[in-house]
Amino acid sequence: MKLAALSLLAGSAAAFTAGPQQAASSQLSASKADLEAIAEKANPTVKFYDPLNLADKNFWGQGNEATIGFLRQSEIKHGRIAMFAFVGYIVQSNVVFPWSQTLAGTPHPSPDLSPEQQWDAIPLGAKWQIFAVISALELWDECGGGSLPHYMRGRQPGKYPSFSLFRDNVHPVFDLYDPFGFNKNMSEETKERRLVAELNNGRLAQLGIFGFLCADKIPGSVPALDKIAIPYAGDPMIPFEGQFSYLGGNPFGM
Repeated sequence: MKLAALSLLAGSAAAFTAGPQQAASSQLSASKADLEAIAEKANPTVKFYDPLNLADKNFWGQGNEATIGFLRQSEIKHGRIAMFAFVGYIVQSNVVFPWSQTLAGTPHPSPDLSPEQQWDAIPLGAKWQIFAVISALELWDECGGGSLPHYMRGRQPGKYPSFSLFRDNVHPVFDLYDPFGFNKNMSEETKERRLVAELNNGRLAQLGIFGFLCADKIPGSVPALDKIAIPYAGDPMIPFEGQFSYLGGNPFGM
């Protein structure tokens, strides 16, 4: 799914921007020991696996605690994106929305097409709208919603900022997580258990979505999916293939 690839690229690009210099919170700071403890809960068999020794690094001279905050945020974020992509791939393969896709009345692509082919069939303007929304969400996350510290400066990894500032000053909008406050009294034990479950689900989803992509792009590469894979001649890692390139071309197709 090229949308999945686009989302991953957008998330990665924003995540590589270091936050402003602020005093780190000792309460929310993380260490390698924290990673090891979480890893053992997530997978008691494999436990802590860091062959590149990333947990010992000092990214951009920000310190080891900031580096670990970046690593934890990155894994949680990309796991969530992969879960969206995995579910989206399955839905796109079986469901077509009954309403028009554009104001001109163009219908949504048929599920007879693979999700990658469906992405290619979407108008360029619609792709840029999706890209713009993703970019806005990333910017809000990087800015902490105007109320939270950066995730490299003590914010709880994976905690997406509330839209309260935007909601109070610009336009009503629901928060992405728990918009109705059903989980505001959740116990710390439940939060910890759900965090471990989310990590495992995110890791599995990353394997799942790339399994789908590989099965479509490289016939026979995923034998379990041979019967449902639809060969795809394009490149799922180039979301604007044939429409826009940083090396040339008009980003608006005009």
